[in-house]
Amino acid sequence: MSSPTSSRARSGAAKNARPAYRCTECGWATAKWVGRCGECQAWGSVAEDGPAAAGPRTVAVTPVRSAARPIAEIDVESARATPTGVDELDRVLGGGLVPGAVVLMAGEPGVGKSTLLLEVASQYARGLDGHGSRTVLYVTGEESAGQVRLRAERVGALAPSLLLAAETDLGTVLGHVDATSPELLVVDSVQTIASAEVDGISGGVSQVREVAAALIAVAKERQVPVLLVGHVTKDGTVAGPRTLEHLVDVVCQFEGDRHSRLRLVRAVKNRFGPTDEVGCFELAESGITGLTDPSGLFLSHLGAGVPGSCVTVTLEGRRPLALEIQSLVAPSPLANPRRTTNGMDSSRLAQILAVLHRHASLRLADQDVYLSTVGGARAGEPAADLAAALAIVSARTGDALPPGTVAFGEVGLAGDVRPVAGIDRRLSEAARLGFVRAVVPPGTRAGTTARAAAGLELVEAAHIAEAVDAVALGHAAR
Repeated sequence: MSSPTSSRARSGAAKNARPAYRCTECGWATAKWVGRCGECQAWGSVAEDGPAAAGPRTVAVTPVRSAARPIAEIDVESARATPTGVDELDRVLGGGLVPGAVVLMAGEPGVGKSTLLLEVASQYARGLDGHGSRTVLYVTGEESAGQVRLRAERVGALAPSLLLAAETDLGTVLGHVDATSPELLVVDSVQTIASAEVDGISGGVSQVREVAAALIAVAKERQVPVLLVGHVTKDGTVAGPRTLEHLVDVVCQFEGDRHSRLRLVRAVKNRFGPTDEVGCFELAESGITGLTDPSGLFLSHLGAGVPGSCVTVTLEGRRPLALEIQSLVAPSPLANPRRTTNGMDSSRLAQILAVLHRHASLRLADQDVYLSTVGGARAGEPAADLAAALAIVSARTGDALPPGTVAFGEVGLAGDVRPVAGIDRRLSEAARLGFVRAVVPPGTRAGTTARAAAGLELVEAAHIAEAVDAVALGHAAR
């Protein structure tokens, strides 16, 4: 007959061993099943993840193999970054790939992740001398080897020391690593690889965690950089458990409009470099190429007097990009005129129109207003407000801005023009592109270096009405 104490112990153990449930999208865990994830709000994504841990475990003490040393005596030469051969990616990574680093490249389907990493693998295999001095293993789990071979031929990525394997089993992938001893490992993608020792389908929380942990262990043990391709959810976040982003060293986000040639790579997390750098690429039929000067993609009338057009300078991280904003204002036959935007937030346009109506006497209540950026770029920062406002006024009055004019500044609800960050970088980019006049917020001249403003006439405007008068757009239509 069992004692009451042993019965309570078994009852407590059974309670602790009850199954746990985890979201397959973000990794959120709960003790009971729910229909909607409490973290990412996804429906039907919570599944059983096996029994929860029964309690804390005792860990045996292992003898130390190498004694701890003063930090100043640690050798750093083995941790130096090696350039990949793709300059725009090296800019984002902080100089290149560090031995043993694990980089996660996430992005929407079709944005160009596989094409970029195939180019990186090819350039890395050729080495700095271009003679194929490095062994690179490219593991594809989404496509067949023949499909990757055709793409490599199309983009010119057939390097002799670039090895290709189409595998979805984790054990087989690790076997390829042992057999080839690569100096760079590319896995496309981490959600398609599965381990036979873990329950669940590939792409599940348990499988992604196991595969990532095994690949990270290989990277650290062999001091081999690893590039992982990651899927994203519907809201743009990395699919799989949140611990995946914590385990890897670098998380890069691949962004770009499907209908635009421009692709942006930005580091969301980087243990070896800055997170405010942006790499610019152009996706074409012949592959993907880095853009050292992407401003030309967003300008169609550089210096020309075209009504309804104004150029601004935006900042992507620390990188200035010149961007042209175009507007069209036409009489509307509708009771509620259209307000259409492309590349800019519609609520931002509504705010600018209200400010122009209240503080610049611009009548737009019976007019359709269209606002668009050139080249499929996005004007997401408030610094583009002033250029958007001037483009709308120019389209309404029919007067073009003076040739060579650029404008940037945030427009407040009171009609005031507010300062923005990165004034020197914006002015330097405008001067480099040949602009001669800049409409800027008040106080810019005092806080700008002479070198940044060289060759530019700075026109300070404290109010939106002053900015309209400064570029001689005439009187707004009453």
